[in-house]
Amino acid sequence: MKLQQLRYIVEIVNQNLNITEAAESLYTSQPGISKQVRLLEEELGTNIFERSGKHIKGLTPSGEKIVAIARELLVKAQSIKSVAEEQTSPNRGTLRIATTNTQARYVLPPIIDKFKTRYPDVSLHLHQGSPIQIYDALMAGEVDLAITTEAQYLFENAILLPCYIWNRSVIVQADHPLAKQAEQNKPLTIEELGKYDLITYTFGFTGRSDLDHAFNKVGILPNIVFTATDADVIKTYVRLGLGIGIMATMAYTSSDKDLVAIDASHIFQSSMTQIAFKRGTFLRNYMYDFIHYFSPHLTKMRVEEAEQLRDNNAILRLFEQTKLEAR
Repeated sequence: MKLQQLRYIVEIVNQNLNITEAAESLYTSQPGISKQVRLLEEELGTNIFERSGKHIKGLTPSGEKIVAIARELLVKAQSIKSVAEEQTSPNRGTLRIATTNTQARYVLPPIIDKFKTRYPDVSLHLHQGSPIQIYDALMAGEVDLAITTEAQYLFENAILLPCYIWNRSVIVQADHPLAKQAEQNKPLTIEELGKYDLITYTFGFTGRSDLDHAFNKVGILPNIVFTATDADVIKTYVRLGLGIGIMATMAYTSSDKDLVAIDASHIFQSSMTQIAFKRGTFLRNYMYDFIHYFSPHLTKMRVEEAEQLRDNNAILRLFEQTKLEAR
């Protein structure tokens, strides 16, 4: 059994059972991968993949277990390499992060600027996607850290650390009736929001499930006329008069003076942003520093303490006395 064979079977799964795409991803040939997979199956005496002719159509029950263990072994192998690199080149390396557009656009710029000032020789790669895409990238080993707000249940096999809490604002044009009501310090109600066409995040992005929950709780079906994964797109269509926007407060900036932001934190429950990494990962010191820059209460000592806990519920209990920063 060779480490490269394990890498091949994991990449085939990562590429939705497409050997051609797995070969392209690993810069090798399709026949070469197929041969090595067959040799591994012969050595193990069991099929990893279910086949229909020459085509792979799924994993066998034993194959699912083999691929899961292979993923862990590949993480360990990378960790061995990282341990050596920490000794030979402590300030040089690569940091790959997966996150949503809102985090990348409105939260990360000053953090990345600080990080690059401290570690100019660390190559930084930022991947943007949906929560499921972020999770898949982390589990596939394509990124080192994942920053997520939605679908924390997906990250049961990862270390998930609480970072900060945030809420939403309603975004309207300056002449909108809700803007005039806000000027008179009249509190916004969810019943009033139910009267208007709404523009908000696509389901699965940036606290959308919390928004839907707030409407469902009072028996109102919101009239959502447009959804987007990007807060800038939401603001664009508010400016066009398509409806009123509901988005993360952090995405309203000084450049949006033509729009009015109305605090809606009394209507919607707060959401929590968390940062995740795979269990068994050896974190380089610069990775600990990035986590600390992103969320100051996450010191190296606290992160290492969290790594020793068996599940993410225990990690949340570890930080339940910590007052999370609000953004």
